[in-house]
Amino acid sequence: MRRRRLPTALTTLALATATLAALPAAAPLPAAAAPTVASRPAAAPDWSVAMIDSTMARYTPSTIGGWSYPVGLYLYGQYLTYKRTHDARYLTYIKSYVDRFVKSDGSIDQSFNSLDSMQAGRLLVILHHETGQDRYRKAAKKIRDRLNTYPRTGDGGFWHADTSSRAHQLWADGVYMVNPFLVEYGKEFGDSAYTNDEAAKQLYVYGSHLQVANGLLKHAYDESKTVSWADPQTGLAPEHWCRAVGWYSMAIVNVLDAIPASQSRRPQLLSIFRKLAAGLEKHQDPATGRWFQVIDKGDRSDNWTETSGSSMFTYALSRGAQQGYIDKHFAAVARRGYEGVLAKLSVGSDGRTDLADISIGTNVGDYAYYVGRTRATNDFHGLGAFLIMNEQLRGD
Repeated sequence: MRRRRLPTALTTLALATATLAALPAAAPLPAAAAPTVASRPAAAPDWSVAMIDSTMARYTPSTIGGWSYPVGLYLYGQYLTYKRTHDARYLTYIKSYVDRFVKSDGSIDQSFNSLDSMQAGRLLVILHHETGQDRYRKAAKKIRDRLNTYPRTGDGGFWHADTSSRAHQLWADGVYMVNPFLVEYGKEFGDSAYTNDEAAKQLYVYGSHLQVANGLLKHAYDESKTVSWADPQTGLAPEHWCRAVGWYSMAIVNVLDAIPASQSRRPQLLSIFRKLAAGLEKHQDPATGRWFQVIDKGDRSDNWTETSGSSMFTYALSRGAQQGYIDKHFAAVARRGYEGVLAKLSVGSDGRTDLADISIGTNVGDYAYYVGRTRATNDFHGLGAFLIMNEQLRGD
């Protein structure tokens, strides 16, 4: 399908992008009146710029949503694109969003009683780095200090949330919600002695529980073995959910990038990542290059390839091969994933990008629950993962 529709989409995008930057954030895009591009070679589109401009046209910093990890993920991807393009609008937008929540004295009205609530803390570190304003340090320190009293499993893993319904549970999602923030916080504020060791420990503890013989990770683990989804012997959830494993994949790369070569847990993390990469390669859909919503059951007719997790795996495998964490042949696995994700990207009649087949927010469940999740378009889980992936692979 992509081969039939994408040339038209590229033309539409190239024409629309020229006018997009000048439009008010909420204004619909008019039909392009620029000369056609047929008379000259068409440059490869900058999909990151197109996606961000489309999203900024759809939402203002006030309407994009509350303090949350999906918006935080998306805006982190926007920041990566800002670092490459130096388009000041992108950073101004991020600051306007964060300033809804952080007061001038650095106070922030968040209790940080879940790992999910901590992910957007990366934006606090970014804004301190970019502006030097102490308010962002103070707000970020609230997350850092919360970890001193945050509940843990017996072997030190952070619970997914400090609530009775999440007590004693490790979800693969959670490692991305706090550990990239931790290592970035440590670098920015001179706290790396703690943050690097804590992040490496968390990745190891989670991996030691969640990774099974096929190299993949189960979605979650319950130390108490009492929650309904937990295996009574192992405490593990029943399935390998795509995005949960994707979160872990990106987090382990981020942490390996940050910790020194001498860090004691580095060999353990590399072993986990290499087993995971092999499992991902085995279960990559040969027809599309993407990965299935339930990763290891792609032979079932109701299963479907999911865009956000596929973007996360593509990023992690590409970066891992580039950095030497995994074998260099995984760069080709990532390239197939990248082409597969691009096949889910299109440009609408309004000139804005649309990214399809993104699973909405998802709890722990069984096979039927995962494959029955809504397949959304332009969900922030997918937009953020796409931007992170695209900034890694667009220059390949």
